[in-house]
Amino acid sequence: MKGLQRLGRIGLESLEGMGRSALFLLYTLYGIVQAPYKLRPVLRQIQVIGSGSFLVIFVTGAFVGMVLGLQGYYTLSKYGSASALGAAVALSLIRELGPVLTALMVIGRTGSAMCAELGIMRISEQIDALDCMAINPYRYLVSPKLIAGLLSVPLLTAVFNLVGIFGGYMVGVVLLHGNSGAYMASIRSSLTVVDLKMCFVKSVCFAFLLVWICAEHGFWVNRRPWGFGAEGVSRATTSAVVVSSVSVLVADYVITSLMM
Repeated sequence: MKGLQRLGRIGLESLEGMGRSALFLLYTLYGIVQAPYKLRPVLRQIQVIGSGSFLVIFVTGAFVGMVLGLQGYYTLSKYGSASALGAAVALSLIRELGPVLTALMVIGRTGSAMCAELGIMRISEQIDALDCMAINPYRYLVSPKLIAGLLSVPLLTAVFNLVGIFGGYMVGVVLLHGNSGAYMASIRSSLTVVDLKMCFVKSVCFAFLLVWICAEHGFWVNRRPWGFGAEGVSRATTSAVVVSSVSVLVADYVITSLMM
């Protein structure tokens, strides 16, 4: 009987968590369309999410592209297909690595900070103070983050892809003395609108997931079984990073299977 009770308690807690997350998302979306509209909070969050992550995305994209160029050149040259290096690098980045790695880097840098910020505001009763002042905390705290994420992550993904393709060019053409014209021609001949559309859809969906999950974990840290305090915030931040990262990978498979 104790095992059944424990199983039922876990099931009820899971249902409660899913319902709370769904309501959190609905209130956040309503906060986006609720007047009056203020641009400054969105711009501030774009600076945090977009500008603050630019250097990390730039460096990561450069080295990922260089690794792809190095590995791809030696692999393709064994089969006499070194001229297809540009297509291999560009398609690998645009279809998969660009959106996924950009989302994971943003989760590690910004998503964790977002969760910790909202969690500290919750345990210090700042969110309760907003409720007491009749200020919608979803609209004031979360909705600007969601808008900024939906705008910033696709742009960061584009930067990642461009820098990665250039990194592959530097290794495959400049360092290993490949054919520059063949590198560019293979990109033009293999890249299609469907590939770009897939990259854009993935980046938008990943941005939506990471802001939703990280913000919800911090916003409702007091509803988690980890306690109400510093330990609860730290464990909620860890959980937010893990859950959002796994969700990005699962969503990547689902979107790829639907759009291939």
